[in-house]
Amino acid sequence: MVSEEISTLRWVGDAATGVLRLIDQTRLPGESIEIECRDVPTVWEAIRSLQVRGAPAIGVAAAYGAVIGARSGGPVRDALAQAAATLRTSRPTAVNLFWALDRMEAAASSAGPEIDEKDLLDRLLEEARRIEAEDRAMCRAIGRHGADLVEPGQGVLTHCNAGGLATVDYGTALAVVFAAHERGTPFRVFADETRPLLQGARLTAWELARRGIPVTLICDSMAAQVMREGKIQLVVVGADRIAANGDVANKIGTYSVALLARAHGIPFYVAAPSSTFDLSLSDGSAIPIEQRDPREITHGFGRPTAPEGIDVYNPAFDVTPANLIAGIITEKGIIQPVEAATIRRFLG
Repeated sequence: MVSEEISTLRWVGDAATGVLRLIDQTRLPGESIEIECRDVPTVWEAIRSLQVRGAPAIGVAAAYGAVIGARSGGPVRDALAQAAATLRTSRPTAVNLFWALDRMEAAASSAGPEIDEKDLLDRLLEEARRIEAEDRAMCRAIGRHGADLVEPGQGVLTHCNAGGLATVDYGTALAVVFAAHERGTPFRVFADETRPLLQGARLTAWELARRGIPVTLICDSMAAQVMREGKIQLVVVGADRIAANGDVANKIGTYSVALLARAHGIPFYVAAPSSTFDLSLSDGSAIPIEQRDPREITHGFGRPTAPEGIDVYNPAFDVTPANLIAGIITEKGIIQPVEAATIRRFLG
């Protein structure tokens, strides 16, 4: 296998005519195909259908989508507001989506009424590029802060995909793994397949293998047994939204992993940039949980796997209580203990 970084998404061209190109993650690992986004509906669908996914990557894609929308006709500020309103409806749980769009609208508001339309559009592209650059820097810092948690010979369990595909290029949970690997620490990753859409099998295992990191794929239901056998000494996952008290929303099944880790005395860490915190929510009970298409369960990848007409419950995320989390690895350091006062101090 070759070790190489992944360009999850990229902007090509200037503000007036450029396009957003992104890897269609629904086609991985069988095909590596880029799609071009030239209008807001295409960006909206890419986010909704998981062609681009992971809270940080969604935020960056939305920022560039706002640029595309702002040039779609009429006054730039009006077009931007309409594009942002549309993009906010694509997925409800990942807070980076809303954070990035708020920043884009704030950039337009701060420009002043005297700025001409072309310069305003250029300023919006500059802000989107700034959001992308910040994501790169934050993910690298998360890796540096978390790498010391990985000790030689350990087994590290992760759930879903929080690697380069979930960000711009390096990841959050996998940033910890990548940084430890780059330091020469020997370890093995155990990747949950992550039902129902198999992001762990399709994406995490693919990323780790490309970087030459030893990885073992397991079914979600095997995690308890693998822990009991002593193969796991550390759990690191990502996050889509973190409440003020440290409750964490992440891919469905994360809460189960946290409970299993507690039962087996294994430290459970979350890795996320400061942009994933939502301090307007006092705890995780107020985090909106996306409900997805039942066919993701009844027709996995197009093939019927359940009786026709059966009732289905398909939440995309669950919430892990702060008291199950050993620490939250951010670009500013590791938040410990995970509680409101410590979070406020870290985030300023």
